[in-house]
Amino acid sequence: LFPGVDHFHTLRVNQPASKFYSTEILRKLCDLWEFRGCGLTNMHGSTGDIILLGTTTDQLEPSFHELTHPWGMDLGGSGSNLQTPSSGWGKARCEWPGLTTLDITYYLPMTYQDKLH
Repeated sequence: LFPGVDHFHTLRVNQPASKFYSTEILRKLCDLWEFRGCGLTNMHGSTGDIILLGTTTDQLEPSFHELTHPWGMDLGGSGSNLQTPSSGWGKARCEWPGLTTLDITYYLPMTYQDKLH
């Protein structure tokens, strides 16, 4: 009945620590998704991830490769195993933290999501 919606995949991309983005990476994300997807994004949805809405199956692997290899970003999406953790502002606002939440926020997804992916 609806041939235009035969696939509509969504990618979840891990947020950077403290949600600090450069304008360069925001432009790259928007350009990537205009080219490989439908152009709709949801910044920090219920999971905290960057949600890239709507693409076709043949665009999944090229999108993943571009995000992970040249840009060093990682996909989210561990389901109920581990939701994407969110850290505080880190050294941007706190000179003497009791623990390094930025390191923990990086370590947990890398450890558990690498096993799942």
